[in-house]
Amino acid sequence: MTPEPDQTGSRDLRVIVMGVSGSGKTVTGRELAAALGATFLDADDFHSPANVAKMAAGTPLTDVDRAGWLDDLAARLERHSAVVLACSALKASYRQRLCAIRGTRPIILYLDGSFDDIRQRLEARKGHYFQGLSMLRSQFDTLEPPTPDEAIPININAPLDAVVHACLQALTTPPQ
Repeated sequence: MTPEPDQTGSRDLRVIVMGVSGSGKTVTGRELAAALGATFLDADDFHSPANVAKMAAGTPLTDVDRAGWLDDLAARLERHSAVVLACSALKASYRQRLCAIRGTRPIILYLDGSFDDIRQRLEARKGHYFQGLSMLRSQFDTLEPPTPDEAIPININAPLDAVVHACLQALTTPPQ
């Protein structure tokens, strides 16, 4: 999936780094955006105060809670020609909504890890509004793993630099 240059000669590249909470979307997305010279957006930064309060109270968001948020994220993707968005995008319908934009279709990188590995990461976190095993279980229960046609899986059981390298390789290796 090699990005196509736009008319000005610069790369037109929209990337969504997806996965359950604790999979490393934010840190991987930041590093990836820096390596690509792209804008980084963290979907969590655009939740409404009501959604943040719900999650902080341990209540999973509904599709209704997410609707306006997903539309806002799609609009933000559309406004940038070089952007990396870190977003859970757990359901196929969410990913379709994010990819239904004008311009270059986003490439989705799926940060894939086991429940136990991600649980350990979350237990080590401090100062993040996402708390509780029930929330993690809810994320895994909601997750509709993307098909190979929809996203490129990235194994997260490696150091951050190796995960970012795998992401960069996935973006520059033509499909077979």
